[in-house]
Amino acid sequence: MPQPVLPKSQAGLIVLLGSMTALGAVAGDIYLPSLPEVMEDLDTSRAWVQATITVTMAGGAVGQLLIGPLSDRYGRRQPVLAGLVLHVAASIGIIFTPSISLLVGLRFLQGIGNASAGVVAMAIIRDLRTGSQAAKLLSQLVLVIGVAPLFAPTIGTALAGLGTWRYAFVFLAVVGLALGAFVWARVPDTRTEEVKRTATGVGKAFKAYWRLAQDYRFMGYGLIPGLAHSAMMAWVISSPFLIRTQYGRSATAFAFIFALCGVFMVGGAQLNAALVYRFKPKSLLLFALPMQLVFALAGLVLGIVGWGGLPGLIAGMSVLLFLNGLVPANASALALSRHGESSGAASALIGTTQLGATAAVMAVMSLVGENQRDMISVQVAVLAGALIIVLAGGGYRRAR
Repeated sequence: MPQPVLPKSQAGLIVLLGSMTALGAVAGDIYLPSLPEVMEDLDTSRAWVQATITVTMAGGAVGQLLIGPLSDRYGRRQPVLAGLVLHVAASIGIIFTPSISLLVGLRFLQGIGNASAGVVAMAIIRDLRTGSQAAKLLSQLVLVIGVAPLFAPTIGTALAGLGTWRYAFVFLAVVGLALGAFVWARVPDTRTEEVKRTATGVGKAFKAYWRLAQDYRFMGYGLIPGLAHSAMMAWVISSPFLIRTQYGRSATAFAFIFALCGVFMVGGAQLNAALVYRFKPKSLLLFALPMQLVFALAGLVLGIVGWGGLPGLIAGMSVLLFLNGLVPANASALALSRHGESSGAASALIGTTQLGATAAVMAVMSLVGENQRDMISVQVAVLAGALIIVLAGGGYRRAR
């Protein structure tokens, strides 16, 4: 049997790794416009429907911790192929699910499967590139990773228009199969000799996670991406109900508005890629977080007095998402700078912290998020927490 070979061109490599990394975000966003229909079809509540988004992130958090060390120990191919099988199986199960409880469980499994593709893609980058070359490849991936989820709701709207929201998961099953074939044909075991020599099992990996967790400054900076992501996800899970139910817009209009706001987030990430060569990461955080907090507080006031309407909401969220592009990468860089000797475990723990914090905040959001004011109140709280961490220097001193 011929051995798999990575694409020789930079563009081919970007498409492969970008597809792997974007799978989780696409799977999370594709049926956002149909959440009201899911609630009606399965005869459930808004909180339960929003929980289907939350548990996917929780599954991703678990998957990151497990799959990272497994890919170091057993190679890059097997874990991602196993994860894609799980993704496809969960997607097929969701197509036929009769209840919201089963949908929630399957979405959790889907989150674990999706995490395998993203974790292995980042591991391959570490195997192939270092220093500025790695940074360049990552910056090129940002466009693929950022743009793909923007169009996912549009695809989901079109598929739902064919008859049911379940068609989105038919699409996800097909995407998983296609990506699995791509990985089978094009992803070899890229581990370096050093990775093979130092790789440990899951048990020892968790000991490394525990050691990192005792560095409270690392954990402080590592928590900031999760808080920033929570502010964005508060908008993501509330927007279908705000735009479609409160403001009475169609699923197509929602998909357009969602993509428009997402363009600002991608723009912010691209601006950050240029600014990092001129400003320190902490300086960018001290600019972006206070500005986000100011705009969130202004949006809260407007929501209380009832001014601005949908145009005001869209404008405020666009600015917040644009500024959000300056936060996660810089906070992660500050956290990783403390543990270059264990960057793999540190990266996995940051990713898990981000998804775990977001899932926790979203669980609260599902219970209290009834309107625009509730959504922005959650955003104010998490952004204030992130700013406090930065002002404190990233957390407390390392525990002795």
